Amino acid sequence: MRPLPGALGVAAAAALWLLLLLLPRTRADEHEHTYQDKEEVVLWMNTVGPYHNRQETYKYFSLPFCVGSKKSISHYHETLGEALQGVELEFSGLDIKFKDDVMPATYCEIDLDKEKRDAFVYAIKNHYWYQMYIDDLPIWGIVGEADENGEDYYLWTYKKLEIGFNGNRIVDVNLTSEGKVKLVPNTKIQMSYSVKWKKSDVKFEDRFDKYLDPSFFQHRIHWFSIFNSFMMVIFLVGLVSMILMRTLRKDYARYSKEEEMDDMDRDLGDEYGWKQVHGDVFRPSSHPLIFSSLIGSGCQIFAVSLIVIIVAMIEDLYTERGSMLSTAIFVYAATSPVNGYFGGSLYARQGGGRLLHLFFCYSSSKSCWYNTWPKSVRFMEPAVIVCLGGILPFGSIFIEMYFIFTSFWAYKIYYVYGFMMLVLVILCIVTVCVTIVCTYFLLNAEDYRWQWTSFLSAASTAIYVYMYSFYYYFFKTKMYGLFQTSFYFGYMAVFSTALGIMCGAIGYMGTSAFVRKIYTNVKID
Repeated sequence: MRPLPGALGVAAAAALWLLLLLLPRTRADEHEHTYQDKEEVVLWMNTVGPYHNRQETYKYFSLPFCVGSKKSISHYHETLGEALQGVELEFSGLDIKFKDDVMPATYCEIDLDKEKRDAFVYAIKNHYWYQMYIDDLPIWGIVGEADENGEDYYLWTYKKLEIGFNGNRIVDVNLTSEGKVKLVPNTKIQMSYSVKWKKSDVKFEDRFDKYLDPSFFQHRIHWFSIFNSFMMVIFLVGLVSMILMRTLRKDYARYSKEEEMDDMDRDLGDEYGWKQVHGDVFRPSSHPLIFSSLIGSGCQIFAVSLIVIIVAMIEDLYTERGSMLSTAIFVYAATSPVNGYFGGSLYARQGGGRLLHLFFCYSSSKSCWYNTWPKSVRFMEPAVIVCLGGILPFGSIFIEMYFIFTSFWAYKIYYVYGFMMLVLVILCIVTVCVTIVCTYFLLNAEDYRWQWTSFLSAASTAIYVYMYSFYYYFFKTKMYGLFQTSFYFGYMAVFSTALGIMCGAIGYMGTSAFVRKIYTNVKID
């Protein structure tokens, strides 16, 4: 039984509307980021690792640091996004209260034997730094430093915290590392800290501005890439419109002239072009179940991308640890009707389920007069079209790929979601234009296999993105080893595959509308 487009469409719209209403409530934080005087403020210890390789991280207490005397806290939170990202926060043991200054005080003592000293020396040689959090605000510090000769090594033992507050909210945190102590085996090293609270004029909504990098993300090359892609869209759309309008007009005129010819003249004439495959062009694709599933998944991925970008533009998701990933997972679950509607309806139209035998009978009756193998020229083979189809879509987004990769692998906070929205729109337009042109050439070569070809020619964008990830790995990162290499290319494979499925679905949907349009305007016997 065919799906009911109206009912499913209403259900999908209702689900998306409910999603937008619920998203602001899904933000997880500690007591809504508000504190009473002398209320507990937790200092979380996160990771430690080499500064030049941000992906090589370990637990903070994997180094022989000691823990403060405070053993318990009254609250703790962990979101789904944090868990999936591997964020494991550990309590520092430091006693910090809102607006309550702490004078320099020792909080623990390290019994430095040779093994612990060697661990600290290794960390200092490799320029290890660590990350902490207070009220979701990140703080970074250096483990230690070596002297000029590289013979003696020193550990920073004093954490001087300066916390800014505005009303009952924390809006700024700064760390100064002091108390340089030489690492000598079989000695005791005292770790100390102090907390200074100060009033700040920074608004709570603007407290993450200091962590953003406008010089990188709003660089001139970023603006130029957007402008360049936009001009390419205008040129491509104009070119496609001009070529297709002129070419199709000639085709329609030729086909109309052929209709006026008698049978003998028509038989002697040289019939060619996309009209000749009208009996086969709407037959089901090969492997319709897999094809329909891919189209449905691509439509869902597009819906997730669009909604998450819009929410990120409104909500500033970068201000919460793991909130972007949590939102994406929630949106993906909520948009499952999109997948079911587009994939299921396409499968039904292609004869899936109980309509299968009827559809084949209908297709056979229409195409019995034309069942010869397609007479396509070599450069119009589907394999060639698939390989070339992803070049222009990739060209429109590869600069943005650099910024996205850098934000993910170099831990820069990506916040220019307006750029991302423009790039998504440009990608959709370019993909549709390219697949329409490829499909027209394929049909004009009297090859009716346009469905998989339109999908794969657009999806081949993923191949170029994945090839670009190799360049980025070897020239823009300092990752090494089996684990980091497999981690990087595994993530890039998942990302590229999702992007390819989305582009393939977009290309097919646009091409399907084009094919139906041109064949409805031609009189077919």
